[in-house]
Amino acid sequence: DPKAFSDQVSAIIGAHDILRLKGFAAVSGKPMRLTLQAVGPRVETYFDQPFGDGARATRLVVIGQAGLDHAAIEAALRSCAAVQ
Repeated sequence: DPKAFSDQVSAIIGAHDILRLKGFAAVSGKPMRLTLQAVGPRVETYFDQPFGDGARATRLVVIGQAGLDHAAIEAALRSCAAVQ
C-alpha cells in the first residue's frame, strides 16, 4: 500500500529530523518502481517505470543536518512492510 508506506516514511522523517528524502522503492506485488520524494513532512509518491534488468531494490537518499543516526534511520526504513 503506497499510501501506508508514504505515511510510515513521513513519520520516520519527523522522528529523525530528516530534511529531504528521495529515491525508488521496490513494493511487493508491483512490477514498477515507486518514486519517492520528500521535503520535510511532505511526501510524494508515484509509480514511474518498471525495474530494469537488474535486481529489484529500494534505493533511498536521506539528507539532513550533521548528526543523523544512520543506523536508526536505516532500521526504521527497512521495517516498512511494503519495502523489499
